[in-house]
Amino acid sequence: MRQIVLDTETTGLDPVQGHRVIEIGCVEIENRRLTGRHFHCYLNPDREIDEGAVQVHGITTAFLADKPRFPQIVDDFLRFVAGAELVIHNAPFDLGFLNSELQRAGNYPTMEEQCSVTDTLVMARKKHPGQRNSLDALCKRYEVDNSQRDLHGALLDAEILADVYLLMTGGQTNLLLGSDEIVVEKTDAPVRRLNVDRGVLVTYQPDEEEKAAHERLLARINKASQNRCIWTPQDA
Repeated sequence: MRQIVLDTETTGLDPVQGHRVIEIGCVEIENRRLTGRHFHCYLNPDREIDEGAVQVHGITTAFLADKPRFPQIVDDFLRFVAGAELVIHNAPFDLGFLNSELQRAGNYPTMEEQCSVTDTLVMARKKHPGQRNSLDALCKRYEVDNSQRDLHGALLDAEILADVYLLMTGGQTNLLLGSDEIVVEKTDAPVRRLNVDRGVLVTYQPDEEEKAAHERLLARINKASQNRCIWTPQDA
C-alpha cells in the first residue's frame, strides 16, 4: 500500500480570494514504512503574501522570486502522488488550494479524482473527542519530536505528520531494537512460526547483569507501546 503524506504552505487562507500555494511537501510511505522518497518545492505565486501567513511559515515574496511557477512542476508532482492514498491534516484546506492551482494550470482533474484521501484531523477528532487535535497537540500526545518546528514548513510538517499518523494508526507489531531508542512500526509481513522439530533447544539462565538489562529493555518497550507490553517483569 502506497501513501503520500502531504502538506502545503500558502499566501493566505482562501484560494477563492486569489491566494496561492507557495510550498509543497510530500513524504512517501509504503506498507507502513517510510521509504525516504519525498517531493518538495517552493513556488513563485506572482502575488504578495499576507503578513499573517509570513508569521506562520516565514516564507517571503523575495525568497520566492526565483522559484518556479506551479505549471512548471505540476506534472512531476502528479507523477509522484499518482494512485497513492493522500494523508493530510485538515485535508479540505490543502486540497482546495491544490485543486485551484490545477485548474489554473490547465484544467487538470482534481486531487480527489486522482487519489484517495485520509484526513488525519477527522481521524484524530474521532479518536480523541473533545481534545485539541492540532498537529502540535498530536505530537505531544504521541511523543513525536517537533522541536525543530519553530515555523511551519510543508516538508517538515509532512515528515512530522507521517510519524504521528503511523503511531495513531499502528500498534506494537514490530519493534526495531538495538539502541536506547525504541521505534514502533506496524508491518504486514507474514508471521514465521518456529519449527520445534529441528533439534534440541539449548537454554541458558541469565546472570544478574543480564536480568537487569532485560528489565530496562522491557521498560522501554512498555513506554513505546503506551503501557501495552505483555512481557513486563511483573507478568513474567
